[in-house]
Amino acid sequence: MSEHPTIDHETLNALRAELGVHLSRILSYFADDGAKSVEAIEDAVRARDAVALVRPAHTLKGEALQFGAEALGVAAEYVEEAARDGVESRSFPLDMVEYTARLRPLFAEALAALQREAAPVAAPMPVRRVGAGFGRKVG
Repeated sequence: MSEHPTIDHETLNALRAELGVHLSRILSYFADDGAKSVEAIEDAVRARDAVALVRPAHTLKGEALQFGAEALGVAAEYVEEAARDGVESRSFPLDMVEYTARLRPLFAEALAALQREAAPVAAPMPVRRVGAGFGRKVG
């Protein structure tokens, strides 16, 4: 998983161009939905329920990749595929438990990076030059 960047800036820039000023609002939906997906994945792992893993892993994967959160999206994809294999074999895929434990920190890292990237950039304050300086008589 470490070979994937936290954020694919090309994907994020394309999304920013498409959404414009709405990027921050859409990102807030991802923050809420992503947290719910991570929690649902953790609950499914505790319950050893492969069926319950599929949907939140799929949702997290799709949303993460749409924002360019590549490392998170790839990890969620691995969990989704392992869960689907587990459903087909009627067993719980223990080999992906390590990946599910990484999802929460990957989500937090990706969300923080996305929020930094989506924050509006403040225009620099103009410097006003008045007279010769504070307390000096203007000639």
